[in-house]
Amino acid sequence: MANLTLVIRLSFLDDVDPEIASAIRDELERQRNCLELIAAENFTSLAVMEAYSNVMTNKYAEGYPGKRYYGGCTFMDVAENLARDRCKSLFGAEHVNVQPHSGSQANMAVYLALLKPGETIMGMSLTHGGHLSHGSPVNFSGKMYNTVHYGVNKETEMLDYGEILDVARKSSPKLIVTGASAYPRTIDFKVLREVADEVNAYLMADIAHIAGLVAAGVHPSPIPYADVVTTTTHKTLRGPRGGVVMCKENLASDIDRAVFPGVQGGPLMHVIAAKAVGFKEASTQEFKDYQFQVVKNARTIADSMIDQGFSLVSGGTDNHLMLVKLNEVGFSGKDAENALERAGIILNKNTIPFDTTSPFITSGIRIGTPAVTTRGMKEPEMVQIAEMIGAILQDIENDEVIKRVRNEVTELCQRYPLYPELG
Repeated sequence: MANLTLVIRLSFLDDVDPEIASAIRDELERQRNCLELIAAENFTSLAVMEAYSNVMTNKYAEGYPGKRYYGGCTFMDVAENLARDRCKSLFGAEHVNVQPHSGSQANMAVYLALLKPGETIMGMSLTHGGHLSHGSPVNFSGKMYNTVHYGVNKETEMLDYGEILDVARKSSPKLIVTGASAYPRTIDFKVLREVADEVNAYLMADIAHIAGLVAAGVHPSPIPYADVVTTTTHKTLRGPRGGVVMCKENLASDIDRAVFPGVQGGPLMHVIAAKAVGFKEASTQEFKDYQFQVVKNARTIADSMIDQGFSLVSGGTDNHLMLVKLNEVGFSGKDAENALERAGIILNKNTIPFDTTSPFITSGIRIGTPAVTTRGMKEPEMVQIAEMIGAILQDIENDEVIKRVRNEVTELCQRYPLYPELG
């Protein structure tokens, strides 16, 4: 049924807008024939995509189940209640809001609920692995609030909780944000709770990158320790693109008012329906097994990169990603990203701790395993992938090497087909 539905939908698009239909088909072929190693990306199931494209996109449903500002929301309530209940069960949360359109909007809602403009947020530095919405000066969070940052220890390249406590004592933040977009190690939420308690701050955990690992029990959960937890629903969670806020019951009404009407209007009900499907899939044993394999695969690539002589930030990984340092090899992360893309290996340039180059250039690359693991690849394929990456990084201007690796990538992708049901 998924195959039939998607083909019919695209056939309508062929009649109305063949240029967009062509772009979609081209993107499907790109995804099929490349190795997606961007740590924030994954492949949803056909069921999630089917839920994402349906008649619920036609309906306004401002408000919350049982208390809408529009009529005709009976089935919107069914979908949103399923999403909320499944998310609560999956993470063990007291209260869930599934309406945020993105992770950044989820974070914005938390700030609006808990802070006044100008109050202090303490978050992880973007250049050390944090996120734009954790107080970067170019982001709303850095413009609306006073922000201070903590980072990793220069020697270990890991979080130093003693240093974090020192920063908190000196800055007296109203809110401490933990979580990262490029940190390869386990985060100790219990210790951060103790830090927050000492300075009388709220603790917010942004688990957008590790939510799937947390749901499967592969990474410790912040739910027992954080006042508020935000996440996206894609990345390791492998649902549709969107955001979620989870919180203690005493903050539920403040969070809900901050999401609507605070930072957004009508919820995207087709996306919420797809979130509900994603949460159901994430409650299965198959999903748990998948998350354990994601970490095994990341550690395998990390070990292989080290064996080839490359240096990794913090010396390895505990989760789904790693950062390869290129500051001693004579070329930038941007150069590496471009050379690897020519070979069909898709990843991103990334700053590394204490990086002195522009974020548009960078001294590192970030490698993640969620998407290739979804395709069914395991440790032997990870060794092969790492060796292909290494071959190019050792001679990024060698067209013959790039061509040879491109052929290997194509063969590997054909052995692990993506969406074969789509023909």
